[in-house]
Amino acid sequence: MTQKQRVVVGLSGGVDSAVSAWLLKQQGHEVIGIFMKNWEDDDDSEYCSSRQDFLDAASVADVIGIEIEHVNFAADYKDRVFAEFLREYQAGRTPNPDVLCNAEIKFKAFLDHAMRLGAEKIATGHYARVREVGALGELGGQGHFQLLKGLDPLKDQSYFLHRLNQAQLSKTLFPVGELPKTEVRRIAAEINLPNAKKKDSTGICFIGERPFREFLNRYLSNTPGPIKDDRGRKLGEHVGLSFYTLGQRKGIGIGGVKDKGAPRGAGEHEPWFVARKDMAANTLYVVQGHDHPWLQQHHLVAQDLSWVAGTGPAVGAEGIAAKSRYRQADAPCAVTASSATEVALHFPQAQFAVTPGQSAVLYQGEVCLGGGVIGSAS
Repeated sequence: MTQKQRVVVGLSGGVDSAVSAWLLKQQGHEVIGIFMKNWEDDDDSEYCSSRQDFLDAASVADVIGIEIEHVNFAADYKDRVFAEFLREYQAGRTPNPDVLCNAEIKFKAFLDHAMRLGAEKIATGHYARVREVGALGELGGQGHFQLLKGLDPLKDQSYFLHRLNQAQLSKTLFPVGELPKTEVRRIAAEINLPNAKKKDSTGICFIGERPFREFLNRYLSNTPGPIKDDRGRKLGEHVGLSFYTLGQRKGIGIGGVKDKGAPRGAGEHEPWFVARKDMAANTLYVVQGHDHPWLQQHHLVAQDLSWVAGTGPAVGAEGIAAKSRYRQADAPCAVTASSATEVALHFPQAQFAVTPGQSAVLYQGEVCLGGGVIGSAS
């Protein structure tokens, strides 16, 4: 891209968005920083760092030499993201708030605000890329926009961005998507950014890092109930089904329980994993061993679909792979059914603890096709 444009950058206070802003400024663009405040409950607590994040973002803007504006999207976040997040947990599913947050806040509320400021593009510090392909004259004079994986395989964030559409991608830049994280850190140190060594955030989008069970307990009503194994034996009590996710190993509260009746060789010290949640009976089922059949799924069905190109891959399309959770290698799969409302996938190699509420995201090589919310797995 050679023409100079007005680009509004979402400055989070982190190093990735800071380097993104600096790279755009170096390319000659008119760069404006926006800090998004999206959470106000207990904002003065030790876990919610928006005040410090804003100070970091403002310091970055000062070093780079750009203006920064503080914008409050807390009401949008609570209505569009957090309410849905709580609904999913209450229903026993495990949602991914970062996916919804990107679709509803960062690339909707933020994008709309940036356009009101006269921006031609927005930019964020995500590790992903946008590529325009196709002949001119298509899509009203533009090509077709693809969402690509970030070049650093350890940092690729296309999974969280899979709900972005053509209109959003046409306005979006991901300046660090072409770089490895090590290079981003190096640039930040070289230009003396104040947050060059700031650790990456791993908390809930905009809410921060905090004791998750304690946090959810303030918003959800939960009833304790039995924890049972795959033979129906009671092993303990759970604190509420919403607080557990399929495949979970730590924090179940039954560590050290020995399976005296296990078949010989089963290994009485194998770890326990959450395997099923019976909402009607308020019962949590756990099994021993990562490879237990209850934790291995070959099929999933996803709904609430969103395809980057507007339509999804056809049944039998070649070269399709999917992630059913973020920290997972792409798994080859076949599209066995597809409609406007749901897509069914078959995995030749069983997938571990496919979890309703999480996103199933489809890829064709480095191209992220989109995906949907997992409804069921078998």
